[in-house]
Amino acid sequence: MNANLAIAALSLALLGAATAAQAAPSPQAERETERLIQALGQSGCQFERNGSWYDAAQAQEHLRKKLAYLRKRGLADTAELFIERGASQSSFSGQPYHVRCGKAAATTSAAWLQAKLVQLRAAAP
Repeated sequence: MNANLAIAALSLALLGAATAAQAAPSPQAERETERLIQALGQSGCQFERNGSWYDAAQAQEHLRKKLAYLRKRGLADTAELFIERGASQSSFSGQPYHVRCGKAAATTSAAWLQAKLVQLRAAAP
């Protein structure tokens, strides 16, 4: 019986390791996600979360923390999943994030980041 429990535990550990390995982001996904965060940080735009506006550098810092949290859990293996799961709304309040650039009307961060991702991919060699 103890041998069966040990085999079952080992099997679960191996399955978990295999699942984690499969969930690792590709180098392209890592580059795209990093470039998205950099683009926001360099944009000069403001970032709204939970009713307060922050500058682009603070937004960049916040999104890096969220990305690290998601990556630890294998939940952001593409740029799209990062946008959806970490960069679109507050995990605390559920309120959507917004981006406001200059005098333009604020837009959701999801829409801003998706548009930026399309631009980055179009410009990629």
